[in-house]
Amino acid sequence: MRVGRYDVEIFSDGIFRLDGGAMFGIVPKVLWEKAKPADGLNRVAMDMSCLLIRDGQGHVVVVETGAGPKLNDKQKRTFGIDDPPALLDELAKRGVRTSDVTLVVNTHLHFDHAGGNTHRDGERVVASFPRAAYAIQRLEWHDAVHANERTRGSYLADDYEPLEAAGKLELIDDRSEILPGLHLERVQGHTRGTQTVRISEGGATLYFSSDFMPDRHHLPLPWIPAFDLFPLDTLEAKRTILPRAAEERWVVAFTHDVPRFGRIEQVEGRYRFSEIADR
Repeated sequence: MRVGRYDVEIFSDGIFRLDGGAMFGIVPKVLWEKAKPADGLNRVAMDMSCLLIRDGQGHVVVVETGAGPKLNDKQKRTFGIDDPPALLDELAKRGVRTSDVTLVVNTHLHFDHAGGNTHRDGERVVASFPRAAYAIQRLEWHDAVHANERTRGSYLADDYEPLEAAGKLELIDDRSEILPGLHLERVQGHTRGTQTVRISEGGATLYFSSDFMPDRHHLPLPWIPAFDLFPLDTLEAKRTILPRAAEERWVVAFTHDVPRFGRIEQVEGRYRFSEIADR
């Protein structure tokens, strides 16, 4: 997908599974299961989508790093992860080595978005992308480092704490145009420090929604995960962003949908997602 100076590709680090009731919050199972069937443990399968953004001038940006290679067997069973992480293989297919990456963006620091930030090198945990800065919202960093009883199950310190020791953090306060036309914008809802990625170049916009709207099934306004710490803020963000995305014909991609690009339309008062060709 070409957006101005940027070439953008989307791919999956792999599949993981979470409780369907938690993913759809107050929506009854009889409704959400029509859209996303559950397995015998009431879990729904979700891709861990990542973006690769290149400008041909030396900037190589990876958005999200999936669950990564550090989970133990019990964690893999719990989250229904059957296959090895695909991130590095997917980058290699596109001719990208770990040393080529200049910037990593985590929309937030939950294990399924930041697990590939680091890897084990013998007894040490080190950055997976040795040249890259890692762009994270300052509030998200604070809340991950100071996780509480409600949040700590989603944060794994080895995914992000080694980055601080290596001097690789680039902490963002609310919003930043981190490269020309490449915007990081905080959207409180899923966490305080969740950020979205928006590329606006040459009259076109591409938008990566982060977990405030994890897949196309969460387009209806009240379909909000129980995982969201600030669900009413999620609701207000959807009320603001969805009409704009439809009116301005943004290209949209989701963090936990099948990796693809599409557009959002409003038809008879309802939002729907239509896939478009990656070109």
